[in-house]
Formats: sequence, C-alpha cells, structure tokens
Amino acid sequence: MAEDLSTAPASPGVGDADAEYLRRRTLRRGSAGWLLLTGLGVAYVVSGDFSGWNVGLSKGGFGGLAIATVLMGAMYACLVFSLAELSTILPTAGGGYGFARRALGPWGGFLTGTAILIEYVLAPAAIVIFIGDYVESLGLFGLTSSWPVYLGCFVIFIGVHLWGVGEALRFSLIVTAVAVAALLIFAVGALTDFDAGSLDDIPVDTGAFGSGSWLPFGVLGIWAAFPFGMWFFLGVEGVPLAAEEAKDPVRSMPRALAISMGVLALLALVTFFAATGAQGADAVKSAGNPLVVALEGDGGPTALSRFVNYAGLAGLVASFFSLIYAGSRQLFALSRAGYLPRFLSLTSKRKAPYLGLVIPGAIGFALAAATGDGARMLNVAVFGATISYALMALSHIVLRRREPGLERPYRTPGGVLTSSVAFVLALSALVATFLVDVDAALIALAVYAVALAYFAFYSRHRLVASAPEEEFAALAEAEAELTRD
Repeated sequence: MAEDLSTAPASPGVGDADAEYLRRRTLRRGSAGWLLLTGLGVAYVVSGDFSGWNVGLSKGGFGGLAIATVLMGAMYACLVFSLAELSTILPTAGGGYGFARRALGPWGGFLTGTAILIEYVLAPAAIVIFIGDYVESLGLFGLTSSWPVYLGCFVIFIGVHLWGVGEALRFSLIVTAVAVAALLIFAVGALTDFDAGSLDDIPVDTGAFGSGSWLPFGVLGIWAAFPFGMWFFLGVEGVPLAAEEAKDPVRSMPRALAISMGVLALLALVTFFAATGAQGADAVKSAGNPLVVALEGDGGPTALSRFVNYAGLAGLVASFFSLIYAGSRQLFALSRAGYLPRFLSLTSKRKAPYLGLVIPGAIGFALAAATGDGARMLNVAVFGATISYALMALSHIVLRRREPGLERPYRTPGGVLTSSVAFVLALSALVATFLVDVDAALIALAVYAVALAYFAFYSRHRLVASAPEEEFAALAEAEAELTRD
C-alpha cells in the first residue's frame, strides 16, 4: 500500500507505490503567473492597512510606531529576498518547511512548518471575527449575531478554493485590487486635512526612559510597537507556498515577491501618514476602524468614509481568502511528507487539497464562534510567524555556508548579510510579542508543545521519503556522504 512507504532516504526516482502515493497528492501546476502571485502577496496583508496597526500608536506613539514599522519593513524586505532565492532552489508547496528541512534537518523543518501553520490557521479565524464585526456594524443583512457570517465566509470561500486554484487566485486578485484602490482614494481624501502638528499629540509618559512628544512611551515603546509595525507586511512571506502551482516559479516567484513588497511598503507609508495626520495619533490609536475615524473626525459619516468602510470589508475578505489558501498548502506539504496525518494531503479531481481546506476551516470557525477574540488569535499568529521568520532566515544562512555550490537561479542581494538582518530582527520581534500579550505567546507555546510531542513520539518515524522536500534533503545527505568517502 502507498501508506507503507519506506522512511529511508529516497533515490531520485520513485517506485510504483511511491508514484501512486504522490499521484493522489498532486496540485494543479502552472495555474499562477507572476501577476496572480503578486496579488496573492498583497492579499495576505492588505487587511492590516485597514485596522490593527494603529494600536501600535498606543504602545509607542507616532515616533515609536514609525521606527518599528521601518525596522519591521526592513526585516520583511530582507526575508523576502532570502525566500526568493530559496524558492527558486526548491519550488514546492512546502515553502519555509522545505527550506528548513534541507538546512536544519527534520526537526528544523517541522519546527518551521508548525510555526507557519499556527500563523495561517489562527489568522483566518481572527480575520473572520473582524469581518463579522464589520458586517454587524454596517447593518448588513439585518444580523445581530456574527456567527452566521463566520460560517458563511468559511463555507463560501473554501468552496471557491475547492473549485480550483486558478479561479481562487483570480478572485483574490479582484478583491485585492478593490481594497488597494480604496486605500489610495482614502489617502488622497485624508491628506487634504493633513496636519503635521497632530502626529505627536499623544500625552507623554514622563516616567518612561527617553520619552518625549515623538516617543511618548519612551524607547521601550519602539520595541513594544514591533508586532503592530508587522501588520503592514504580515503574511507576504507566504507567496512561496504557491510555488508548486506557479508558472515558471524560478522567474515568477522572485518577481512577485519583490513587487508585492514594494506595493505593501507604499501602502504602509501613505496609510500611516494620512490616517495619523488627518485627525491626530491620539484619535486613531484605539479605533477599530482608524481610516474611517481619520476621515470623519467629529463631523459624522461622509460619502468617502462610507466607501472606505465598505472597502475595509473587501480588504478583510481578501486577506481571509488568501490566508485560507496559504494554510491549506502548508498543511498539504507537511501531511504529504508524513509530518502530519497523511490523509490530510489527499487532493480532489480538481487538484485541491480538500481535507487540508475543510479541516482547518472547521477549526477556524469553531475558534471564532467559541471565543470571538480576534485580537488574541492574531497575537498567537504573530508569535508563530516570528518563529518561522527566524528559522527561514537561518535556513538561508546555513545553506549559503554549507552548500555554496548549490545551483541558485536567483541570488539574494547582499547574501548572508541580508538574511542575518532578517534573523536578528525576527528574534527581536519574537521577544516583543511578550511585551504585547504574554497569554497569547504562552498559548502558542502550548500548541507548539503538543505538536512537538506528536512529532517526537510518532510522525518522525513515519516520514515519506519520496515527498519532494524529503527527496531534496536526502540528496544533500547522499552528496555529503560521497564527499566524506
């Protein structure tokens, strides 16, 4: 049977049992060009421009959040360039897990893949709660409870993903384009009321070290604002998860990653300055819909604010939809290689990992309906993300040092220095999560502990050697043995 595969290192070819196992776990190749991949990269993140980032003003003030955003932007830029290189070496659905598997071994691969999975399972659950809040606040459908919205979002959008990856990514691109256009229109409207003097209007905590008008909570406020500076970019690193379904991933993946990062940096700049400059940092620091508050002030709703409010819903849908995709592909890759139960990687006639979509969706719906705490779940997701960033950056460093002769169709500008910057900043962001929400960090660690126990006592003895990421690592081990001999 295909499920009785050997766990010994695989040869470049596969046997009949291996071929049948992989045939039942095949994605639709060539479905996404660079434009759809770029749209996917922006879609992961765009909801963060509409809400969430502004809470960083209550942690660091305008100056603290501005510095944190620049540093986190640098981290993501360095990480994205590192991932662009790694994704051309191993263009499979495993993404960060596959890179870490080769560089850091099966434990490193599992640690990275689990961290990514925590991010991409928890984030959609959090965002669907925000969608429910938006629908309820806008008075849509006459709903007074949000759980029907949660259920409808998971059912409808998982259904689109089951239809096919090409159709799903085109839908995501359209919704993302609407959200991006709305952000640009918002910026034009808000900048007409821009007042530089209102950027630093948050009261100063005189007892904080280094505090002043630009850093009202002192130097430590910069560090505490790191997780919120991440919201302008959180998720873009998921683009390589589409590598196995991309057209010419060696060329399209680096291009899509670079363009996505450029678009997100521009949106972060205009959104941050326009929103805080229109009404002041103090007015928007705690708002659930900061862009609407920035446009309305004390004057009540306007045509533009209503438009932006509805567009915020589009941004949330875009991120929710794309994060479901990312989570399913990471789960698919880990399952196909045996790190998680293998049945989760079975694909349908349309080459969609149907259980990898439905089961995380059911978990996400249950979490959303049971807790309604989107902020806590996002903080858990951020904790998982920072761990994965550090491990992916480390994987780039290790492969550059240990395998300098490995064929690299694309090479990261700056090489190891670039990934080292990403590594250091990722560790700093990881520690910063404890400054924001200790409980969320502990929840993530508990989930991690359960997953590691499963791997240590069960799945590491049942890995599938013929899975692409495992074969890639096995070839490296074989080459190393030949070199030693």
